[in-house]
Amino acid sequence: MGETIVVVHGIWHKETDFILLRQRLKRCGYHVKLFRYPSVLYSVPQNAARLHHFLQRIDSDVVHFVAHSLGGLVVRRLFHDFPHQRPGRVITLGTPHQGSTVARVLHRKAYARILVGRSVEGGLRGDLPPWQAGHDIGVIAGTKSVGMGWLIAPLAQPNDGTVALVESRLDGAADYITLPHSHTGLLFSQSVVHQMCAFLRNGRFLHA
Repeated sequence: MGETIVVVHGIWHKETDFILLRQRLKRCGYHVKLFRYPSVLYSVPQNAARLHHFLQRIDSDVVHFVAHSLGGLVVRRLFHDFPHQRPGRVITLGTPHQGSTVARVLHRKAYARILVGRSVEGGLRGDLPPWQAGHDIGVIAGTKSVGMGWLIAPLAQPNDGTVALVESRLDGAADYITLPHSHTGLLFSQSVVHQMCAFLRNGRFLHA
């Protein structure tokens, strides 16, 4: 089998949210698989272990990752806990690498804690180990402040409506780019896919 992209969704997302993204990535010439996981029932390390087992069933010499939001933290934990992965590149979309203000606020409120569940453990608090894997990781962040995040917590500007740019930064990233899309809008933009396919081929985004 040729090169495979494993798409890792974020918190609360449904499989149908990724149909268009997967179709567009396939047009770039990749096999595409979606990793489904219980985003709030298990911690980030536990879901990283589930992802590791999922990868054992993929027959491909090269495995890339495209991960949205919380999914980017699950992939980071995968490479920390199971560092011997196949060659490939990693792209995160709207991932709060420095921790999520919105998630921390929800977790502090007893009536809202169920919304984030155990996803704050080992990830959304901002307590992930540094990125030290020998794989290129590219970070895409949105700057269109449309979403429910600002109703929950004051977000630093600029932000994508859920994650502030300052939360999306990652030391050790091979490249970083901002695009004028909201947190969810990143999943439906052709320009985002164009940037992702460039990074998967060359390890760099297309900067103006």
